[in-house]
Amino acid sequence: MVFRVGLILLSLTSVILFGIVWMTVVVMRPMHHIEFLKGLVPLIVGGVVFLFIGAYMMRPEGRRVSQT
Repeated sequence: MVFRVGLILLSLTSVILFGIVWMTVVVMRPMHHIEFLKGLVPLIVGGVVFLFIGAYMMRPEGRRVSQT
């Protein structure tokens, strides 16, 4: 269950961060790139945080219970 939630978080944040990069590089060409990126800082930081949370949740658990 935790692996699936982590996988969903990881994939959603990957799509969001790719969309931000795509908008910045290809679609929008504003005169002042810094002013445009200042508005995207919360999305970028939130995306990176959720990317790390998703990757952490996808790690296999260290303890295995042996069945005897």
